[in-house]
Amino acid sequence: MNPVRIAVVGVGYLGAFHAEKAARLPGANLVACVDADEARAREIADRYGCRAETDYRAVIDDVDAVCLAVPTSMHHAIAKDLLAAGIDVLAEKPMATCLEECDELVEIADREGRILQVGHIERFNPAVVAVEGRIEAPLFIESHRMSPYRERGTEVDVVLDLMIHDLDIILHFVDAPVCGVEAVGVPVLTTSADIANARLHFEGGCIANVTASRISQESIRKIRFFQRDAYISINYEVRGAIHLKRISGAGTEESMEIVAEGVSIEETDALEAEIASFVASVVTRSRPVVSGADGRRALAVAQDVKAAIEKHAEQFEARGQGVTGGA
Repeated sequence: MNPVRIAVVGVGYLGAFHAEKAARLPGANLVACVDADEARAREIADRYGCRAETDYRAVIDDVDAVCLAVPTSMHHAIAKDLLAAGIDVLAEKPMATCLEECDELVEIADREGRILQVGHIERFNPAVVAVEGRIEAPLFIESHRMSPYRERGTEVDVVLDLMIHDLDIILHFVDAPVCGVEAVGVPVLTTSADIANARLHFEGGCIANVTASRISQESIRKIRFFQRDAYISINYEVRGAIHLKRISGAGTEESMEIVAEGVSIEETDALEAEIASFVASVVTRSRPVVSGADGRRALAVAQDVKAAIEKHAEQFEARGQGVTGGA
């Protein structure tokens, strides 16, 4: 079969990595790097031996698929044009700026028979892949995603910048609708929340406590799942996982103990695996691992978290002014 012809649209910090992976991926042919900054487009294109363009419309007739790594505010307009032109799209997270934009992209992809994948890279983290099938009906989830401050990504708050990764993972493993959200967020170095905590309530009783910060002194990326008779911990950072489970010897409560069950983890490059999965979906015309519907669901919960943060801030301010209100 002919290789899938790919362009990377937006070759800033993250897009450059997309270009690197696509350039060396078997079954793919990196045709072009596109960026509004002509010098940047040429720099990355020269690095990987493809052509440089400043307008994505210049490659529409020459590619089968696009990795879209422009700022979130531009996702909808560009992806809409590409999908309507018959091009498959891998859009970085968050999928779009609002649910209406997500719905339109999903509708166009369905109508045109196009692949629409969303770049929730933690789905391809080898530690996450290794625990698939081990997590069953969790009752409590706790996640922490902390990183030192970097100016990159600060056009959005910490919920859309960092927390949305864990929201997608939680939604992937909890097969129930979210029925309640409480959250607090604090702007420290920017005008939007730089640290946030959310408590998600799911129908069926599961609760998830999710913390994200981009002003930490150290980098931490961990998530833990607690379910009946088992505890599963994932360290995204070192790509490790622990599975502790309860076993019984003679069947009496006194003989029960907690043992560690080995988790075999295959070392892979998560971004390369993500793009390889996208290419496979393009070739086989199969549903991507992270579909447009998945991306829309993660954004919907992220928007609920943001709304809860705003509500908490309003109540806090009202109390500070001596105004009473509901809890």
